[in-house]
Amino acid sequence: MAETLLSPGVLARENDQSAITSQPIQAGAAIIGPAVKGPVGIPTLVTSYSEYVNKYGTTFTSASAVYSFLTSISAYNYFNNGGTSLLVTRIDDGNFSNASSSAIYNGVESGVLSTEVDALLASVDSGFNITGSSLTEQTFVSSSNVNVTASFTFATSESLGTVTVTGQGGTFSIGDTISFTSQSLGANQPGGVDLTFTLVADDIVNENALVLKTFSEGIIMNNAGTEDSNGALVSGSNDNIRWEVVNSDTDNGTFSLTIRRGNDITNEKVVLETWTNLSMDPKASNYVSKVIGDSYQTIDTTDTTPYVKTVGNYPNKSRYVYVSSVNSPTPDYFDNSGNAKAAYTASIPIIGSGSFAGASGEVTFGIAGADYYENINSGTNIQGLDQSRYTQSIDILNNQDEYSFNVITAPGLIIGQATSTITKLINMVQERGDAIAVVDPAIYGATLATMTSNASTYNSSYAATYAPWLQTTDPDSGQLVWVPASTMIPGVYAYNDKVGEAWFAPAGLNRGGLATVVRPERKLSQANRDTLYQGKVNPIASFPGAGTVVFGQKTLQTKASALDRVNVRRLLIALKSYISQVSDNLVFEQNTIATRNAFLSQVNPYLESVQQRQGLYAFKVIMDDTNNTADVIDRNQLIGQIYLQPTKTAEFILLDFNVLPTGATFPA
Repeated sequence: MAETLLSPGVLARENDQSAITSQPIQAGAAIIGPAVKGPVGIPTLVTSYSEYVNKYGTTFTSASAVYSFLTSISAYNYFNNGGTSLLVTRIDDGNFSNASSSAIYNGVESGVLSTEVDALLASVDSGFNITGSSLTEQTFVSSSNVNVTASFTFATSESLGTVTVTGQGGTFSIGDTISFTSQSLGANQPGGVDLTFTLVADDIVNENALVLKTFSEGIIMNNAGTEDSNGALVSGSNDNIRWEVVNSDTDNGTFSLTIRRGNDITNEKVVLETWTNLSMDPKASNYVSKVIGDSYQTIDTTDTTPYVKTVGNYPNKSRYVYVSSVNSPTPDYFDNSGNAKAAYTASIPIIGSGSFAGASGEVTFGIAGADYYENINSGTNIQGLDQSRYTQSIDILNNQDEYSFNVITAPGLIIGQATSTITKLINMVQERGDAIAVVDPAIYGATLATMTSNASTYNSSYAATYAPWLQTTDPDSGQLVWVPASTMIPGVYAYNDKVGEAWFAPAGLNRGGLATVVRPERKLSQANRDTLYQGKVNPIASFPGAGTVVFGQKTLQTKASALDRVNVRRLLIALKSYISQVSDNLVFEQNTIATRNAFLSQVNPYLESVQQRQGLYAFKVIMDDTNNTADVIDRNQLIGQIYLQPTKTAEFILLDFNVLPTGATFPA
């Protein structure tokens, strides 16, 4: 549109002033721990338990017994209590890898002339003493406009030494005869005849058009093998996947690919994903790598701290696989007349199905009956893993810009057993300043004195601990199992935020109930609860008619202040998260009154809403000339001061019952 009028008329222009300021991200929980399947070491967001199961699995079998990792039990309870987002970081023993697809064939045939080799040796050996090990079989390729070449090396006991014969021809198929002759051999041809081979079915296979790899790691993803009469894979399971090319169109150079569940059958296919109209042409918009994605994430440990690095060119759209390689690309598939080029038609994947193989890593780290649930009792026995397996994940989650969460747990890490790793975890959230770590004070069966003694080793308002252990029903195996309290507490926080606010106490009969808990390890008396609470351990009590309830909300801060309570720490986390994200929009803006007012216009209404929702008694925000003087502005700084009076919870209720004589006057 013209911006000036060169002749009489009307110029209509548009000014888009409808830009909407994005709302701050609402963070959820994070969990670190082993899982049955899924990507290893890569923090991955899931938004429901069904999605968790899809990515990370549920149960596994060890010594004929069924187990679940604490990670999945915690995820179930978190989402069951209203949680909306969970950042899962799977750890392993360092021996896991992903699986690759079996050959997704195209129309190009290749093979090894193996079927006729034994017969050749038998006919030639008598005259030339050729040993079997001296005959090197060569691969041939046969397709349109491609010559076939095969070379064979003979080491003889005669004066010939090593002799190589090579033959070339055109396109070959099953039943054709290929003869290899060489003028250099002359009369010394083995057996006095040309080397002649007949191609049979065993000699010829189609080339692999492309390779898919799974995001999930571990041998659980392997299901290679023959299909039975129903099309079922012997090692196919609910946890792994299979692929199928369902359509192949050489005229248009396209094919369709589906990802199926590993344990389905031909007549009852369970299709997880469908990708249609795929191309092998890298220049096409529907190029298979562009549509499905060829990127994957890996952990780079070359720097001082590990970080997640993305490898590949195209973002992933599949939840299960990425394109690892395209072996027969078809650039400019069509000629100038719009017809498919003959050289490329055989490169399109042909109809067929297959499995995945090549993954390593066994999920049963520990010893059945000795390393799981209540038997976790050392820093080297955390569901069969060592505490050192958690440290890299903790370092990665320290990236505050990349990963958002407001509470983090690592069920199985226990103070006194994995103290160094717990210290690292607490230091990480304290450095971030936007989350609270829930840790466990002692192993199953520990005394109250051990719990409080272990808790006393820490002094931080960014951590909280709960006891005793809890018995719950594993949602997937149906078994009653003992779990440390940190397995269940994220669910309590989620329910608290669902029915109340982050700055409400996640404790008490109204918001601290543990509906899925069968019973605590021990029934705590009032004296027991007093002992734990004075020692910074939040007691989990059992009340007749009310069930199991969290009955404390202290942080591990030693000094008595507002921040020695979980609800106040979580209030500060919520406020800092919101206001910090609002402030991100001001970086590199002009340091003027208008910019300050833009900040105040968002922060003041938000804090007013928090006050109305019982989070604050009072507040005040200052961002004006008094704290943004000329020298401050010259240093490229913008300073704001926020004063808060957080609300406190009623934890100790004193009721005086006064008995008066008949006729007495009640006090005003």
